[in-house]
Amino acid sequence: MASALKYMIDDSGHKQSVLVPLNKWKELNENYTKLLNKVRVMTEIKKGLNEIKEAQKTGKKLQTLKSFLDESNC
Repeated sequence: MASALKYMIDDSGHKQSVLVPLNKWKELNENYTKLLNKVRVMTEIKKGLNEIKEAQKTGKKLQTLKSFLDESNC
């Protein structure tokens, strides 16, 4: 079974496309999905930390963890 990437080139010899074996494509796609989820989680954590910093500056009261968990267990 061939596992090498294959390139499609134009008339000038410049690479235009790549053919990836299906198993490798599935692996790449799974890794991409995992990384994308990590980025989403980290982005939300960063937003939350910024919200905490802003609340500390302005004195705004934030929801407690207990309140959040109680609300989430509905």
